[in-house]
Amino acid sequence: MRKDTRCVHSGTRIDPNTRGINTPIYTSSSFQYLDTPENVYPRYFNIPNQKAVVQKLCELENAEDGLLFGSGMAAISTAMLSFLSSGDHVVLQKDIYGGTHHFVTAEYERFGIEYTFVSNRADEIEQAVQKNTRVIYIETPSNPLLLITDIAATAQIAKANDALSIIDNTFATPINQNPLDLGIDIVTHSGTKYLGGHSDLCCGAVLTRKDLAAKICATAANLGGSMNAMTCYLLERSLKTLSIRVDKHNRNARRIAEYLAKDSRIRQVYYPGLENHPGHAVAKNQMNGFGGMLSFELDGRQPERFLKNLKVITPALSLGGVETIICSPATTSHQKITAAERAELGISDGLLRLSVGIEDADDLIADIDGALAV
Repeated sequence: MRKDTRCVHSGTRIDPNTRGINTPIYTSSSFQYLDTPENVYPRYFNIPNQKAVVQKLCELENAEDGLLFGSGMAAISTAMLSFLSSGDHVVLQKDIYGGTHHFVTAEYERFGIEYTFVSNRADEIEQAVQKNTRVIYIETPSNPLLLITDIAATAQIAKANDALSIIDNTFATPINQNPLDLGIDIVTHSGTKYLGGHSDLCCGAVLTRKDLAAKICATAANLGGSMNAMTCYLLERSLKTLSIRVDKHNRNARRIAEYLAKDSRIRQVYYPGLENHPGHAVAKNQMNGFGGMLSFELDGRQPERFLKNLKVITPALSLGGVETIICSPATTSHQKITAAERAELGISDGLLRLSVGIEDADDLIADIDGALAV
């Protein structure tokens, strides 16, 4: 089945008694155990609603197995900690989600885990690998500068050095990009964003091979970051429209990026769909669409004034919803990173990150133009 069809039908569990066409919500936290192949319990990541969503996501990411978590950070942290011990080393891309960056810098030292942040260039990633490197972690397109990392090259470097490769695929979604097909070992998602898609869920996911999923599940059961049945149901419902939503996100973001790139009031636009983006060629090769995220810097205008003059676009946290929202990474997603670190990454105080929704693109462009004119 093609992805549009998989979004709708994969993983659905039909109740034989009612024969309803949606997966029922199994609210039990206690399940009978006699004459069953496994003990079922929400914290063991094996209740029916969890399995239904995992199957759908596996078919979208071309994975063998996976797990759902209560947040994207629970997914990312559990995936990494499942394969790291004291004395191990991790290579990480510098330009990543601020929460992931903070997790590494705040927690790894006390666990005795070494780490090195590098650029998104494959040669620098390779040069940073040490004898004790166990994990290479990347994010592409990256948050918030939309940098593009060569996925296949990174996966090859990891395999050549007997390390695991992990990617945050949140910005791309399984519709625009399938890293497992390019050799990556583990894919993570903040399902709070595009997978949920309506700014009303907090969840995460890990998709991978069966053997790696089993090891992650063992750690996850101890850490306890599982997801409840109701949230699973809402996520499954949202995933049915993922393909058509992402298609509109892609088209809208490209139009807005092209508009901003031609506006003299904008200093810089970061969007991999623009031909002058430094990662455009690689993105074109490894992505099916360029996504709904972009960032830009105003030319001599105060960001806060611009934000307050928007009428349709809402200054708000997070991203990936059907509505268009905008934020300053320096005061939101990357607030926990020091000003010096943000400067090194190229995240200026004037940088604005735009999560383009599914509204009419002309309305969004008119809103931006109006806010710029004041």
